[in-house]
Amino acid sequence: MKKVTLIFISCTVVLLMSFMNGSQPKPWAVPEKYAKMANPVKSDATSLATGKTLYNQHCKSCHGTKGKGDGTKASQLDTECGDFTKDLTAQTDGALFYKTLEGRKDMPSYKKKIPDENDMWAVVNYLRTFK
Repeated sequence: MKKVTLIFISCTVVLLMSFMNGSQPKPWAVPEKYAKMANPVKSDATSLATGKTLYNQHCKSCHGTKGKGDGTKASQLDTECGDFTKDLTAQTDGALFYKTLEGRKDMPSYKKKIPDENDMWAVVNYLRTFK
């Protein structure tokens, strides 16, 4: 009986560790070129209006109206959207641009959906308004 209990406990521990390791999000590596890239689009009323329009069209369904990661489609994703009101302070504009450009897992690439780079930079400016 002790042997069966020990085997059960060992298997349970291994399964839990596997599950926990699989659920840890891997850091989203950003190439240095992008991490150091400066935003060429001034954050003014025009840029913010463009960014808001594009955000509402392409991002809001997952990231939510206020950027909290609580959009209508967020619960259907395998990965967490994150909370832009907390998660952006440590990220450069270039990193946000890169992540929007390339995408990863549930996050699609926006190279074709937002082909004008200045428009993508405007989205970055708009993301900075979430607090």
